[in-house]
Amino acid sequence: MDHSTSLLRLIFLALGAALVVLVVRSAFRLPGDIDTTTTSLFDDGNGGSCTRFSPWACRQGRGDPRSKPSKPRRPSHESDVPRHPLDPLTVREVNRVRELLRAHPLFASAPSSLFVHSLELDEPEKSVVKSWRKGADPLPPRRAVAVVRFRGESHVLGVDLSEGDGAVTPLPVPASGYPMMNMDEQTSLCFAPFKDAAFNASLLRRGVRASDVACLPISLGWYGPAEENRRLIKSQCFSTEGTANFYMRPIEGLTVLVDMDTAEVLHVSDRGAGIPIPAAANTDYRHGHSAPTPAEAQAQGRHGYQTVRVPSMEPPAGGPGFELVDGHTVRWGGWEFHLKPDARAGMVVSRARVQDPATGEHRDVMYKGMASELFVPYMDPTEAWYFKTYMDAGEYGFGLQAMPLVPLNDCPRHARYLDAVFVAADGRPYVRENMICVFERYAGDIAWRHSESPITGMDVSANPYDSSASRFLDFFPCCLAPTMRVMLLHFPVLVTDE
Repeated sequence: MDHSTSLLRLIFLALGAALVVLVVRSAFRLPGDIDTTTTSLFDDGNGGSCTRFSPWACRQGRGDPRSKPSKPRRPSHESDVPRHPLDPLTVREVNRVRELLRAHPLFASAPSSLFVHSLELDEPEKSVVKSWRKGADPLPPRRAVAVVRFRGESHVLGVDLSEGDGAVTPLPVPASGYPMMNMDEQTSLCFAPFKDAAFNASLLRRGVRASDVACLPISLGWYGPAEENRRLIKSQCFSTEGTANFYMRPIEGLTVLVDMDTAEVLHVSDRGAGIPIPAAANTDYRHGHSAPTPAEAQAQGRHGYQTVRVPSMEPPAGGPGFELVDGHTVRWGGWEFHLKPDARAGMVVSRARVQDPATGEHRDVMYKGMASELFVPYMDPTEAWYFKTYMDAGEYGFGLQAMPLVPLNDCPRHARYLDAVFVAADGRPYVRENMICVFERYAGDIAWRHSESPITGMDVSANPYDSSASRFLDFFPCCLAPTMRVMLLHFPVLVTDE
């Protein structure tokens, strides 16, 4: 009898403990939006690719999905097909190119040693594109151009994407220069210095924790005849302690020369041991991360930050007047143009035409427009600065550096978004969501004045009481290149009540 009573007590105690656990778990459940991705520079759990400096490579947080609001599923683009001669390569086409390249006799012996640095549409001739008519003509044959590295050598290849076996044709390779960096090696090069004992010893001498250091590959270049025929880059490092604006905290004079193909550290130059690292105070540009001084707080009239009113970006009365047709063709206010993301240029505007109000015909304004390059030579002859000659498009890629645009933060409510399909180093496609947004905005009442010199007395001014107004169509990608943040283009139109 005693044993039976003890067993019942034990069962009731176990049930009571389980009930307590369930109650506590439901009452103190962690919020589902906690990001469980790694924030440490080294302990990333993804083979070194997922860090706070390369969030594009991170897996999503593993919070409780039941506590997260459901979000509409983004299109996978798996079934996308080209509808215009200038449409970028689709997911299917990128996968097709990867299969053809890996099976090509040049690379079939070791396909894992093949690294893709650029893959883009080989656009048809200008005359073919201009003569093409939607619905009346079939699309011209689709071809791609790939720039790859294989066992230390560069190759340029044309790939036929038409039905059939798909021919791969070697193309002439430039006599000098190297391919644009891909995102995979840009990320891996951030870790290369930490594998070198001399580099780590330098950090130790300076009293800097390695966990607070971010190293960035800066400018491909030529560093002397002894380094000929090697793809080299110099990296410089910064302290991230106390600020997200780590560019304000350089570890001056510490430069690391790295072989980009092997990630081997060839030389560490440490000539700035006596130069202090700038303080982190008042360097963080994020709201709420740098407290105002007492004098600033008093000038504000209270201890804290004043609320800043963001200018309205809502559309004019009647809503947005633009159309996004077939994914890449924009029509607005008599204008029509083709818009697409690009890994190198960031954004390409093609076949821009405007309707002639007198005849109704479309007049060609621009065949193709893009940012060809952004060249920033620092021109300081010292050891740690002379090599800084950024070519942001050709070395880093405006499109590759783009971050997803955030609705209602980067773009207004009525914006339309374009995703980009880019290529990883192994040739697989990946989607950069919300890379470009298109929206219409009211630009204020028109105001202008004109005069001639030395002929005077004939000033011409706009009537301040007329009803003319200017409206603009904006489209831009969010580009985080080292020396360029946002590209913004305007297509103007004058709107009157007539």
